[in-house]
Amino acid sequence: MPKQRTTIELPRGILDLTYQTNSHNGHAAYQLNDLLGFAQRINPKRAFLFVSKVLGRHIPVAPSTMRTAFTDLAALIPSHLPEPILVIGMAETAVGLSAGVHQALQTRYPNALLLNSTRHAQHSADAAPNDSACLLTTFSEDHSHASQHLIYQSAEQATQAQLLASKTLIMVDDEASTGNTCVNVVTALRQAGLSQLEQVHLTTLVDWSLNQQQDTTDTADAISSRLPDIDFYRHHLLSGAWTWTDAPNPEPITMPAVDTTEAGSQPLGDTGNWGRFPTLDSTEGFDRYLAHFQTVFTRFREQVSPSLPQWPARILVLGSNEFVWLPFLLAEWLESQTQATVKFGALTRSPIALGGAIGTMLSFRDHYGLGMTNFVYNVEPKAWDLIVLCVETAADSVDEMWQDLDNVLIVGGKI
Repeated sequence: MPKQRTTIELPRGILDLTYQTNSHNGHAAYQLNDLLGFAQRINPKRAFLFVSKVLGRHIPVAPSTMRTAFTDLAALIPSHLPEPILVIGMAETAVGLSAGVHQALQTRYPNALLLNSTRHAQHSADAAPNDSACLLTTFSEDHSHASQHLIYQSAEQATQAQLLASKTLIMVDDEASTGNTCVNVVTALRQAGLSQLEQVHLTTLVDWSLNQQQDTTDTADAISSRLPDIDFYRHHLLSGAWTWTDAPNPEPITMPAVDTTEAGSQPLGDTGNWGRFPTLDSTEGFDRYLAHFQTVFTRFREQVSPSLPQWPARILVLGSNEFVWLPFLLAEWLESQTQATVKFGALTRSPIALGGAIGTMLSFRDHYGLGMTNFVYNVEPKAWDLIVLCVETAADSVDEMWQDLDNVLIVGGKI
């Protein structure tokens, strides 16, 4: 496909893009505008942000649109890969994406494991509260607002043995730029005992690592050279390269304190295992979660609007931070079972400036008890008849800003 070029002007500089679209299994190619908007980070490490239009994170998206992107991305991953297979997603942005890709892949690889990185310290059920024995490894995402990631092992012997025997690693992220995170993850996993890895498949919605090309060196070769004895492959819906030019005398910025991997003072509810620990079934716990939602919604409707139709016309489901997969499945259920317009978005710790793809921003205290500020973007509460705010802590841990809105239903994690 021919390469295209565009320039994005942001307050702190200019982003020049060279990119190419790709056709997928006979479907029309995703265009740049289908996949991305652009905004400015509040982050001195990198001034710009690619804002996904299909991820359901900073821009609310119909669940069916998200599911199509998950499935199309998974379809690019080859058949007949060496097994066991491990699908790993990057917190917090790609946690739902990895689960969606994993679920689609299981039609071909039913025994593939899912494991997500996390920034929330976890405790095994039979461990003392401060016991980190179930931690497998850590790695750094150097350009991120919160660079440290944790990866946990399984308490189940068979699952742990399969994890350590993995031959193919499918690393899922929303975008790739330098390949550094991929190299950091693979290096950490191999040092932690995944010594049988033969192949790594970097699987992203958009791959910008072509800007690592130097002369005739192919990007895949450049990354592969940093991963000895590994066959390296890339799969993406769109690829390209970027260059960034700072504006003259850009305003200095101060990033909020969000770089922590502490657990927080609020305990997490039992919402199943959707990838913080290795799992074959990312939907484990959803039936209980759906029943919990239905109970809470019935009570809410009786208190707030018993005379209204069963389902409001406009419903926004919000996941929170890393807890997005079960909320997405809930949004997908609502989209399929009602006549409502349903969209999905998420709270985040990521600080982004207003402008470009970020039209509105709400800030509030986090519900994990970490003492940090959280955000939600492109959400105007009055535009929705019902906002379903899904958290993995208790419902009363949520900031009063949400509790004071009469169209917000908080679904807590204590089921």
